[in-house]
Amino acid sequence: MIDSKDLPLFAWQPPIKIIAFPLINRVGKIRDVARKLHDKATDRHAEYYLKQVTDGLVAHLDRLGLSPEERERQIDAFWAKVEQEVIRLSYQRPDAGSHDPRGAA
Repeated sequence: MIDSKDLPLFAWQPPIKIIAFPLINRVGKIRDVARKLHDKATDRHAEYYLKQVTDGLVAHLDRLGLSPEERERQIDAFWAKVEQEVIRLSYQRPDAGSHDPRGAA
């Protein structure tokens, strides 16, 4: 009978690599964070909220076992998307109302 010790190639296991779901694809999270960040009254409140979210993301990615470099890359990309969403929210007109052409004239 052939033992796995006789055939080390069959006993070999490839190294495990964790692939996390990219934070930039978490559109709901990005929009939620951007909306809350946009609604903060002061820069101090916004900075505190930014720190809270960043700490939460770091803890989440650490639990997944990502390398520090990958973690930083993911978080930087996440905040870039949040910034784009905040800019989009800033340019929306609050008084735009309905776009119904049958509206009151």
